[in-house]
Amino acid sequence: MTDWQSLLNPEQFAAVTAPDGPLLVLAAAGTGKTHTLTYRVAYLIEKGVAPQQILLLTFTNRAAREMLERATKLAGPAIASLWSGTFHHICHRILRRHAEKVGFTRSFLILDRDDANGLINKALKARVSDLKHFPKKEVLASLIGKAANTQGDLREIVEATSFNDPVDPEIVLAIARDYAEAKRNANAMDFDDLLVLTLKLFKEHPEVLHEYSSRFAYVLVDEYQDTNTIQAQLVDMLASYHRNLMAVGDDFQCIYSWRGADFRNIMDFPKRWEGCEIIKLERNYRSVPEVLEVANAVIAGNPEQFQKTLRAVRPSEHEKPLVTFLRDAAEQSQFVIRTIQRALQSGYAPTDIAVLYRSHFHVLELEMALRRQHLDYSLTSGQGVFESVHAKDVIAYLRFCSGGTDEFAFQRMMALLQGVGPKTAEKIWQKMGGQFNGALETDRLKLASLMPKKAKDDWAIIDQLIGDYHANDWEHNGNRAVSSFLDVWYEAYLQRNFENADDRCDDVATLAAQLERGKPVAEFLYDVALMTNVDAEQARAMDDVPGIRLSTVHQAKGLEWPIVIVLWCNEEMFPSGRSLKEGDDAEERRLFYVAVTRAKENLFLCAPSMRHIAHSGGTLYLKPSRFLKEVPGELVTKRYGVY
Repeated sequence: MTDWQSLLNPEQFAAVTAPDGPLLVLAAAGTGKTHTLTYRVAYLIEKGVAPQQILLLTFTNRAAREMLERATKLAGPAIASLWSGTFHHICHRILRRHAEKVGFTRSFLILDRDDANGLINKALKARVSDLKHFPKKEVLASLIGKAANTQGDLREIVEATSFNDPVDPEIVLAIARDYAEAKRNANAMDFDDLLVLTLKLFKEHPEVLHEYSSRFAYVLVDEYQDTNTIQAQLVDMLASYHRNLMAVGDDFQCIYSWRGADFRNIMDFPKRWEGCEIIKLERNYRSVPEVLEVANAVIAGNPEQFQKTLRAVRPSEHEKPLVTFLRDAAEQSQFVIRTIQRALQSGYAPTDIAVLYRSHFHVLELEMALRRQHLDYSLTSGQGVFESVHAKDVIAYLRFCSGGTDEFAFQRMMALLQGVGPKTAEKIWQKMGGQFNGALETDRLKLASLMPKKAKDDWAIIDQLIGDYHANDWEHNGNRAVSSFLDVWYEAYLQRNFENADDRCDDVATLAAQLERGKPVAEFLYDVALMTNVDAEQARAMDDVPGIRLSTVHQAKGLEWPIVIVLWCNEEMFPSGRSLKEGDDAEERRLFYVAVTRAKENLFLCAPSMRHIAHSGGTLYLKPSRFLKEVPGELVTKRYGVY
């Protein structure tokens, strides 16, 4: 039997070995949240709970994998039968078994962002003649998604949104209805549907809910503060039979309301789960005491929260965090560069340093200054590999090969061919009877006969690749399928169409390596489709790229660096002007707290006094952030100008 007490601190031990019943674990920053969840899983299995009776819900696939890997080392390979993954992953798994009950077949397609926006755009063009003065498809997708994730009324959301031109809510509602109908006709769900339709399934079919709630004797939820209203309901339903729910989160780090996260879920947990035990993890293993004292002062100003105080395990051995008051963006960049140079001379590596900011436009001047100084940096933003054009082409090719092809993959593949535009592709699809199965030679012959003359040569090569895919069982050797596509045809296509073709070929080769031999291509396609926004951001944030890291605070959550520099700690900048207009700075304060708690050893907070406005040529005078003013003077060192 494992000596759990020797492996954990007292609060972690209490959480890991807690008796049955609802449990809320308030895990402050750097206190070993993942450690605690992992050991709880291992403890339950050692206690005799079958792994298949445990459900572990996370917000990223990476978090689920990390916890399972750690738990496997503790509890052995039997843990593989445990249900774990993101909310969307688990809902997808359930819907694959019960899709007919919500109006779909089990072979339903999951739309990526581009496919979903394409359907919305079709509805938009059919309903609106003056497209110039109407919200674009991306804006409409955001409004529809917000209504889905918050279970809000779309009409009210449209009416509450500011647009440059008047927008008739009735037209937006009609577009949303057209979009929903188009998805049903295509047997396709978007990302939000996975949650919405699972909730609908449970509400309308109690027997299905009973099947899963009785199966999962223990439900564990990571990052509970980030749940939206649907996710909180799903958790409550799944844990309703046995009432063994462990919710782990930190109300101090609830920073995703713009994605639909509802702060009230964690705050109201004790009310919804009467008699729940609350355990606070406050021992911080990440940061030195000087940083934590500032973090505690920063967050103290929020009125509605579970009070916690970070306590340092590390000894006091560093200077106090530095607040530096600067003239403008140029002087701020000069200060940052000088601070970086000193750190490098002291023995820190570039990857030990992060520059954080509230919004992407805050870092533009610094980027240029870093380039002038030839300092390597990586920017945590931009496009993820699966969002790139070439990755989407390869994914469409795999979807095209792996069975009954959906219209979205068909249209994308046709767009690669000379002489085939959207209208021609649509006509070919209609002549194919709205279906194509690459495994059937009759379908391939019919499609070849419909190809325009300019496309026939290219299509003959791709057709041969599809035939090889099925003849050689590349369904279980996706690496070979993608490599062959690249070598035989797609590399030449990239060379014809893109200046950076070599880089794109390298990306495709890297993507091919992700397809494990023996694993069905269909499973890989599901994994890609189920990548959450947070997954994509964290994948970019975790890229092993040399250089100083530049990142928004949102994308830095969950990460840490020895040295952290925070830009533009000013009113209207951090907190953002938009949040201040909405009259609630609580989430901005939590975001500032997240920024501070990324620092392990040294923290620098920059507050310029003016900002030059490029488009008007004017100057905007700035006040230091209210969050700086709330930190007692004895906790920080204050300096003026570049030193």
